[in-house]
Amino acid sequence: MSDALMQTYARIPLTFERGEGAWLWDSEGNRYLDAVSGIAVCGLGHCHPKVTAAIQEQAATLVHTSNIYRIQNQERLAERLRSLSGMETAFFCNSGTEANEAAIKLARLYGHQRGIKKPTIVVAHGSFHGRTLAALSATGNPKIQAGFEPLLEGFEHVPYNDLKAVEALADNDQVVAVLVEPLTGEGGVVVPEEGYLRGLRELCDRNNWLLMLDEVQTGMGRTGSWFAFQQTGIVPDVMSLAKGLGNGFPIAPAWPPARRPASFRPATMARPSAAIRLPAGPR
Repeated sequence: MSDALMQTYARIPLTFERGEGAWLWDSEGNRYLDAVSGIAVCGLGHCHPKVTAAIQEQAATLVHTSNIYRIQNQERLAERLRSLSGMETAFFCNSGTEANEAAIKLARLYGHQRGIKKPTIVVAHGSFHGRTLAALSATGNPKIQAGFEPLLEGFEHVPYNDLKAVEALADNDQVVAVLVEPLTGEGGVVVPEEGYLRGLRELCDRNNWLLMLDEVQTGMGRTGSWFAFQQTGIVPDVMSLAKGLGNGFPIAPAWPPARRPASFRPATMARPSAAIRLPAGPR
């Protein structure tokens, strides 16, 4: 491996040169059945003809203008995601960690709008929310946090799949949100007990907290529905997605809450990311 690259990954000495559907070919011409799928992001397979054609057409038409202008395809995508999710407004970015950073900022904004000086987000041991500093601080894995201390304050870690541990924080008047994965990805594909997400929804409603779901590794059909929360009978206040939306192409949405006051306005976010806001009124 070239020493021009920082050694941030323990890379396998294997180079893939092309792909088609579920198959990959390495630099020696060997064919492999791809069971990794780009770490679960290439849900339509490699080089899907419609995805390839769309990228080629757009690259040949217009690549970048910035968010200070209207972007028709961005608006169309937001409307499509709204129809699929039942949520309301989207905020687009480039990666899952950015979408989770957006969710964290929404929770803090929500807290400050309520007069809370040190907004705190409840997160889970064994979770993974990304490698940028706030998302890393929310992550529940000391191994990947080591060396990057001091981490950001404002996170309360509790055991995953433990409603009583979350309920015990009800007297903490700094808590503003709960951020969890519908099932853990990097933490070992842990499926919570039935009723866990419904229980979190009830706790958040009771305490006026935001329920924020990290669907970076579960969204876009990877659990049998468009989004994992749709199998539980609840709707989150905030949801984050990532590259599964673009079949590996860098894109990530998050959604802010419509029935709560927190929402991004001009100048609060200088880059595209993704966020969806819930419709107003009863769930």
